[in-house]
Amino acid sequence: MLQKKVCMLGASYVGKTSLVRRYVHNLFSEKYLTTIGVKIDRKLVSIGQREISLVLWDIQGEDQFAHILPTYIRGASGCLLVADGTRKDTIQTALDLASQVSATVGEVPSLLIVNKADLESEWELMAKDIESLGQQGWTLIETSAKDGRGVEKAFMMLADQMLRP
Repeated sequence: MLQKKVCMLGASYVGKTSLVRRYVHNLFSEKYLTTIGVKIDRKLVSIGQREISLVLWDIQGEDQFAHILPTYIRGASGCLLVADGTRKDTIQTALDLASQVSATVGEVPSLLIVNKADLESEWELMAKDIESLGQQGWTLIETSAKDGRGVEKAFMMLADQMLRP
């Protein structure tokens, strides 16, 4: 069976752990759980006739640990770069992390996720910002780990891209 390493990257408190929990276990908790180092989960998915085991690396978002990031992202087949729509600055953090991924493992399929779609009325990110990211070539998906919106779509879209030659 094919196995692919997926790195979840983004600033602290953007919802990386919550997205993984929603996707793998269909659970959500309001309680914040800080990721220390990396937490690894697996999910078996089918893309067409192929089965793929996604190995999801939920990597801590603290900037003080940036020096160990290359160790965690080595061998990545794809990345989900997570930002929080209620905190516009987290987009830049996600884009900076994308540059680190490119420098460490080269070009791998990556999607930009804007999480917390359930709080869209509180977003600092505007439609023009999203449009600008699209014009820069980013595939951007709005998600909500709380209500599940867009979560399955994001992971499956990345899995599909990782299977393309």
